[in-house]
Amino acid sequence: QLQLVESGGGLVQPGGSLRLSCLASGSGFGMSVVGWYRQAPGKQRERLATITSGSGTNYADSVKGRFTISLDNAKNTVYLQMDNLKPEDTGVYYCNVYRIIGRDDYWGQGTQVTVSS
Repeated sequence: QLQLVESGGGLVQPGGSLRLSCLASGSGFGMSVVGWYRQAPGKQRERLATITSGSGTNYADSVKGRFTISLDNAKNTVYLQMDNLKPEDTGVYYCNVYRIIGRDDYWGQGTQVTVSS
């Protein structure tokens, strides 16, 4: 059992930065793939970034070079540093934990990010 809570969203101007956090409770990340997803208005949910202890990080082309995912196991927290934000980055951001053993999939409630001038 795992609960995820995202925070750090808000309103930011184009070119600005935000750092999202996802706190895991109940258990640690363990042997998991941890990722950030975004659902923009009227669009499908999109995978933005993933991180694993063994396989490193992977980014969608749309955020490569602008977003950075990181994991702090001691704090049971995954971060998404977002720089040079664009209006098309607007959406609800979700963190996800996929446990490789048992194929368990967990989602947070999401946090709203709005990029607007």
